[in-house]
Parts: sequence; C-alpha cells; structure tokens
Amino acid sequence: MKIIKAILKSNILKHLIFWVAVWLGYVYFFSYNSTNREYIYWFSSALLPIAIIATYVTIYLLIPNYLLTKKTFHFLLYSFYLLVFSSYAIVIVIYTTLFLVLEFNVSGMPPMTKNYFSVLLLIYMVVIIASMFRMLTHNYKIISMNKELENKMLAAQLQLKEQELSYLKMQIHPHFLFNTLNTIYGFSIKQSQQTPQMILKLSNLLDYILYQVNKPKVKLINEVTHIKEYIDLEEIRFQDSLKVTFKSNVDDEKIMIAPMLLIPFVENAFKHGSILKGFLKIDISIELDETSLKFIIGNSALHHKNQAQKNGIGLENISKRLGLHYPDSYKLTIEKQENWFSVFLEIQLSNHQITENDKSYKMSDC
Repeated sequence: MKIIKAILKSNILKHLIFWVAVWLGYVYFFSYNSTNREYIYWFSSALLPIAIIATYVTIYLLIPNYLLTKKTFHFLLYSFYLLVFSSYAIVIVIYTTLFLVLEFNVSGMPPMTKNYFSVLLLIYMVVIIASMFRMLTHNYKIISMNKELENKMLAAQLQLKEQELSYLKMQIHPHFLFNTLNTIYGFSIKQSQQTPQMILKLSNLLDYILYQVNKPKVKLINEVTHIKEYIDLEEIRFQDSLKVTFKSNVDDEKIMIAPMLLIPFVENAFKHGSILKGFLKIDISIELDETSLKFIIGNSALHHKNQAQKNGIGLENISKRLGLHYPDSYKLTIEKQENWFSVFLEIQLSNHQITENDKSYKMSDC
C-alpha cells in the first residue's frame, strides 16, 4: 500500500518514459545476433514486470525503511529474499516464453536470452541505477532541508541578538536618565540659573537616546559630542569638586559605530567614582586612526568602589553589546590600581566602518 501511494505521488509520466526506455533497452540487448523479433518482444515484455517490482520494492520499501534507518541486517536479508524471488520469476519467464512462443524450440531462442545470469544482471542493473538516483535525490533533499534549517536557525539567532540588544539598551537608558534628572531636580530646587542650560543639554541627550540609539550605526563624532554634553551636565552638578581631562581627535563624520557604546563608560565613571582629596578625577581619551578606535577612561575610586564598578551591570551590558556588534574585533581591558580605576577599549573599524553614502545607512536614517 505504501509503495502504491508513493508511486501515485510521484510523476507518473516520468516513470512511464523510464520504463519504456528500459523495455527498448531490453529489446536492443536481446536482439544481438538474433532476428526473432516476436520472441524478443514477448521476452522483454515479460521481464519488465520483474524489473518494475524489484526496483520499486527496493527504492520505496527497502531503502527508506531499512537502509536509511541503518537496519543493515534487515536490508540485506530482505534484499536476498527479493533476489530469490527475481531469480525464480526469471526462470518462469524463460520457460513460459519458450513454451508459448517457440514451443520448446531451444534453437530458436536468441543467444542473449539463454544466459540466465546475463538476464538477472540486466534486471538488477535497472534496480541499481534507480536506487542510485533515489539515494542522490534523498541526499539532495537532506542537504536542502539542512540548509533551510540552518537559515532558520541563523534568522532565529539574529532575532535573538536584536532582542538582546534592545534589552541591553533598555537597561542603559533608565540608569542614564535617572542620574541626569536627579541633577536637574536638585538645581531646580535651588532655582539655579544653570537649570535651563542643563535642560537644553538633557533634551539633546534625550533626542540622541530616543531617536539615534535605535539605528544600527551612528556617527562617531555625534557620540563624542554627546559625551561632552554629558560631561558638561556633570560639571554643573559637581561644581568645583570635579576635574575632567578630555582628549579627542575625532573629526571625521564618515566613521560610524554602534550607538550608546562609549557614553555608558563615562556614566559609569561618574557613578562609581570617588572624591579623593576634594576632587573626583576623570581622564578620557578618544583616539581614532585609520584602522581602529581607542577609548581610554579612568577615574579616581576607593578599593571597594573599584570592585563595585568592575562588577556593575553597565560594564557587563557593554561587554555583551560589544560581543554582538563587534565579534572578534574588539579588545576590552579593565584595570584597577590603588585609588584608580581604568578601562581600555580598542575597536577594529576596518570591517565595521560605514560611510554616509552606504545604502544601508541611508535606509536606517529614514
């Protein structure tokens, strides 16, 4: 029943053409040194059902149920049974056609029909060819299925990465805004004249966070600009107890990086930094060359603050984001010394640099 269903599902026309070609092949083979066309036609026609049965049993029953499932013993056993059946059927065909067509006149038999083993080999040549085609088709389907599965897995991994990136960004935003709003709140209570300036700078940062952070890449120079605005806000908050050294040679507007990649380091330095000898000291250096971006930041911190800063969720999140955006293309080093905490980040930009003329950037900027 399974064999019949499999045959019906397949392309019947192709099967018909194949078996007509096999029948013509038999006629041509048995016609060697013989002109007895009538016997050859009957003999070839009688052999054809044996070849069909042996072929379909092999490719639709034995191969899928035993060979492909690695039941080798059963495959060999049932193949042997099929060979015995085919051999017996060939003997019946030989004697039946000899009786019905030639009336046991052995001298009238074509030479190639007298050789039993040649006839058996001819039958199983068809079985072998059909089986090889079946195996090739099966392997092609497996490769196609594996490729499709691989593409689905890659798509799922990409989706998971995008979701993880979004989650990590969501973790950064509340922390970033909470510190800044606290500062503005404190100055508004004092009715400080610097409050409007702080609100303006915060609005710029909000624009960057809400609208730029969802892009795959942003201009490096914009990231640097917003670092400066963040420092300005903190300088207003800390007043005379803050000493910041900021150096940057970034002036190329074509260099792109992942958004909100450097600012969290700056935020982390202010959050976990300690005022020692009356000052919170923070040194920031952003150096850009032809192939890499080097970002160095250090801040004064007590020993227990160092540990908290090193294990903070901010640095953990940034490490994950770096791994997602720049796999095998970055180096992040965190060092703590006595009363000093520093972070060194180097990103290889050769494989990640995008210019404004890049089509994907234009699409993301719409």
